[in-house]
Amino acid sequence: MKEKVVLAYSGGLDTTAIIPWLKENFDYDVICVCGNCGQAEELDGLEERALSSGASKLYIEDLTDEFCNDFIIPCVQAHAVYENKYLLGTSMARPVIAKKLVEIARKEGATAICHGATGKGNDQIRFELGIKALAPDLKIIAAWRNEKWNMSSREDEIEYCRSHGINLPFSADSSYSRDRNLWHISHEGLELEDPSNEPNYEHLLVLGVTPEKAPEEGEYVTMTFEKGIPTSVNGKKMKVADIISVLNELGGKHGIGIVDIVENRVVGMKSRGVYETPGGTILYEAHQQLEELILDRDTYALKADLGNKFAQVVYEGKWFTPLREALQAFIESTQQYVTGEVKFKLYKGNIIKAGTTSPYSLYNESIASFTTGDMYDHHDAEGFINLFGLASKVRAMKMNEVEGK
Repeated sequence: MKEKVVLAYSGGLDTTAIIPWLKENFDYDVICVCGNCGQAEELDGLEERALSSGASKLYIEDLTDEFCNDFIIPCVQAHAVYENKYLLGTSMARPVIAKKLVEIARKEGATAICHGATGKGNDQIRFELGIKALAPDLKIIAAWRNEKWNMSSREDEIEYCRSHGINLPFSADSSYSRDRNLWHISHEGLELEDPSNEPNYEHLLVLGVTPEKAPEEGEYVTMTFEKGIPTSVNGKKMKVADIISVLNELGGKHGIGIVDIVENRVVGMKSRGVYETPGGTILYEAHQQLEELILDRDTYALKADLGNKFAQVVYEGKWFTPLREALQAFIESTQQYVTGEVKFKLYKGNIIKAGTTSPYSLYNESIASFTTGDMYDHHDAEGFINLFGLASKVRAMKMNEVEGK
């Protein structure tokens, strides 16, 4: 019997070309695995394409709920944002896919896992760190880094497929390089490769419109959370995946969540891309709007620092590590009382607060009000300021003494 390899299969040109390449160069029985994280119509025709390209089997695994509940929600709760802009859409999806690749490899008795990520990108790191953490005994084949891979362009891959009797609906000059799931869609390539170019949003956008083309009237939205997890939109209770879908429609309609970023990849280079994350942007903002009421000052400050660290860990593909588990344990402990209702208005790319309530709110009107109340005596501030500023005063006195003033 031939040895089996599990191929992370998207149905795109790269992974389709890899199927005959694996058979030709390694004589493998190729088992394709596609993790459905909510990439919609991109799944259409996948089985026929994989089998006609030489795969012996295709698994299309629905990972949407697991992706949302176990990977997206921890990032939302952490308010994990990479380099102040990127909401980790691709980064969060790779570990759940790697987990499924290992699961199918065990089920099929495969000896290797192959992926089509390039040697310049982050995904090679995310896939391989995940596989190594979960199945250190399995061989990993990175096609683009393999010495037997001699294709360097889309034209080469298309010609290779044709020479193997595979006719595919791809053109050499076709559009952007994209990654899509329920959370977002990313766009790279074409005019975006030059940071001096403005994105061609007319050609580029998939999930929504620019703020200029959004409706002239805003739209109010109400959400509820229980222990940091979203539970309803506009009074309708839904599971997390459905909430994200609804927020995607609302956000896309109102031009929310379009980000043009030059980011620092793990491998050291800068790359430019446009991300559409309409529902995710709303969810992050709504969650943080609620946390502002509930978390105490010190916890809120430390959580912000650790949220940045959590984003870095996820971006770098280190999901299956003790560090991610420890960070998440802290974050989850902060979510115990993040329960309440958030209201906001969506208007031309903006998310505008319209009221937040929680039974655990630390906002006390009798203290915060400009009107003097029983719980706060303005005179108490004098002693506090004297002690709080003592170090600064002592240093100033010493400097005056040294300088002879």
